[in-house]
Amino acid sequence: VAGLGNYGLRGTRHSVGMAVLDRLARQLAVAEGWRADRRCCADVALAAARGLELVLLKPRRLMNINGLSVASAAEIYNLRPEDIYLVHDDLDKALGQVAIKLGGSARGHNGVRSCISALHSSEMTRLRVGIGRP
Repeated sequence: VAGLGNYGLRGTRHSVGMAVLDRLARQLAVAEGWRADRRCCADVALAAARGLELVLLKPRRLMNINGLSVASAAEIYNLRPEDIYLVHDDLDKALGQVAIKLGGSARGHNGVRSCISALHSSEMTRLRVGIGRP
């Protein structure tokens, strides 16, 4: 599960994917388990939920190149694109609305576009979190 955003701009609506992962890590009782992983240039926490092993990932790169971290982690943890969930902001959804999208285009989102390019696939599931328009 990758929370897309700008690592240096935490707390902004554009980095809501990382905030969602922080919340998920607290709910899974692994919030103290985040560690910097230089191999994929990201903060990583490992968790288990409902019989699944999860890799939580917050790239330490700018949004436009988050895909480099996601692809590196996929290689390290032997994940296929269809195993990956991207959590990211969506300007076209009202603040707080969420939607799940299975595969498809980036719809203008540079972080998703970066992931599609780096993974050579658009098969990732996306959790789109509404941030509304300014």
